[in-house]
Amino acid sequence: MDDFAGQIYSQVHQIPLGKVSTYGDIAKFAGYPGYHRQVGRLMATLPEGTTLPWYRVVNAKGMISQQGDDLVRQRQRLLAEGVEVSEAGKLSLKTYRWDGR
Repeated sequence: MDDFAGQIYSQVHQIPLGKVSTYGDIAKFAGYPGYHRQVGRLMATLPEGTTLPWYRVVNAKGMISQQGDDLVRQRQRLLAEGVEVSEAGKLSLKTYRWDGR
């Protein structure tokens, strides 16, 4: 695993139960501001059954970026942790955003 991926995975691993972070925040916390798209690609290519809480990462608008069954799966995981998410995949960053500390 390269250093970039390791740093990103480390940040995602730290997101607490019931909180979310954005692709941009994860990139910034890992020391790679502006690399939000690369964070999204890493989350999209995680192996099936990973224990990394990928579902706690959303876009800057507080929306799940996935579509179809993937949106439903991510929404269900967040709901199970107490994060209120609309049917369309929208949530309140003001309420649920993790500040990286």
